[in-house]
Amino acid sequence: MSFDEKIAALIQRIPKLIDHLQTEEATKNALVMPFISALGYDVFNPLEVVPEFTADVGTKKGEKVDYAVMRNGEVIFLIESKKVGTDLAHADMSQLYRYFAVTKARIGILTSGTHYNFYSDLEEPNKMDLKPFLELDLNDPRLPALEEVKRLAKEDFNLEEILSTASQLKYNSAIKKILAAQYELPDEEFVRFFFARTNSGARFTSTTREQFTPIVTKAFQQFINEKITDRFRTALQTEEKPILEEDKSLIEESKNETITTEEELEGFRVVRSIVSKVISAERVVYRDTKSYMGIVLDDNKLKLICRLYFNSKQKYLATFDGSKGEVKVPIDIPADIYKYSEQLIATVQAHENKK
Repeated sequence: MSFDEKIAALIQRIPKLIDHLQTEEATKNALVMPFISALGYDVFNPLEVVPEFTADVGTKKGEKVDYAVMRNGEVIFLIESKKVGTDLAHADMSQLYRYFAVTKARIGILTSGTHYNFYSDLEEPNKMDLKPFLELDLNDPRLPALEEVKRLAKEDFNLEEILSTASQLKYNSAIKKILAAQYELPDEEFVRFFFARTNSGARFTSTTREQFTPIVTKAFQQFINEKITDRFRTALQTEEKPILEEDKSLIEESKNETITTEEELEGFRVVRSIVSKVISAERVVYRDTKSYMGIVLDDNKLKLICRLYFNSKQKYLATFDGSKGEVKVPIDIPADIYKYSEQLIATVQAHENKK
């Protein structure tokens, strides 16, 4: 099985297991070891994975880090595990920090089984950074993060490539977090910036801040939504391709202030990842409407794979059964779609068999 298949299987298992993992050891056995295995390393081979790895550090004798992943007799990355549900932002990572300095590892991983923080020594050589360059949440997996994690896989491991992108990933993550915070509630400095640019020479007072903050908030959110809409409309435009009469109503509806949300895009990426096991990912496209996002094969509405109903508080995935037609199932997050991998793959194979 490939990394994509193994990690998809692990993601599907998490909701069934998570309430039964009461200890750190249970977390390691049920979640962390399968994660290491998904990367292609044999967790039962001490030449590849050493559990309870020991390396004396100064006065700290006999301390252990949970796993050391080896290559040619050298440690390539270290993993420190916490009990599932642990907030990694406040977790103790002193052991991982010390071990990073006394081994040749350039990658350190702190995990709670579902969340993974990846560290390197970008700021000071041989000293692990305090902030991760990459974060992965298996409860809500993002494909770009999964693609970066795949670089750690046994077959694809290339330390230079990993480190060459680590710095960019670190700042990219930090910037996105800042933008997300400003999108929800812009701080005074952010509001002041736009006030100064739109009101040359005017004083920025507390009253001005109260009046201008909701204006900036609304403008920022509208800007993001408009960019998403513009991108979708551009995708609808195809060069030298006539619009079929039966597709016109769908396109007109989508142009009528249809907004493709990031959550819908994430759902689309999950579906594409699932069915790419049996077909080329480039053949999977989406068509968004005000009511739902339809995901189709070969840009053909007659080859419908599924629909995403994400426009209400309760989200639904609609799969298709030859006898029952559309079957809607409630989901909480896009990653829940992985639970229905078999149905989605079966639908694609049914379309392929009709050729």
